[in-house]
Amino acid sequence: MSFTDVMKKAFPYISAAASLGGPVGTIAATIVGKAIGASNVEPTTEGISTAIAAAFADPQQRAALIQAEQQFQLQMAELGYKDAESLAATAEADRASAREREVQVKDLTPRVLAAIVLIAAFVGEGYVLRYGYPPNVAGELVGRILGTVDAAVMLVLSYYFGSSAGSDRKTELLAQSTPPQK
Repeated sequence: MSFTDVMKKAFPYISAAASLGGPVGTIAATIVGKAIGASNVEPTTEGISTAIAAAFADPQQRAALIQAEQQFQLQMAELGYKDAESLAATAEADRASAREREVQVKDLTPRVLAAIVLIAAFVGEGYVLRYGYPPNVAGELVGRILGTVDAAVMLVLSYYFGSSAGSDRKTELLAQSTPPQK
């Protein structure tokens, strides 16, 4: 059993919110950060998993995480999510509707925007690798811009090629379908 499986069982709502990303993922990251006393938890599945893994060894932080999961579960119930699966289903439905829209409308806008993002990433990062940071711009600002472009590239790639959430589900289904070894 991997740590991801443990996290999904111990913290189902936080795990589901982390896989959603966006505002709900940010809320989950903030809740985890407050529970463990960290202000910089990244609102991604990996960022939240890493923070939980680091805090899991400390009994006080683990207890705070369990309490945070329970509070988050109550907040999500108030928003109409009866269980963590319905929260994850929202993310799946959102992705499916976006892809279905593109098939139905045959709109070129997503493809054009994806191409712009990919070209900007390759040109911007290629420039910085070749010539370094522009001398009149702070390195932190350039790093932040390139980080944002990298995040946009990941969104484009997961839109067109699937996300790790689908990969996790396939792995889970394969594990369930494989007969035990003798």
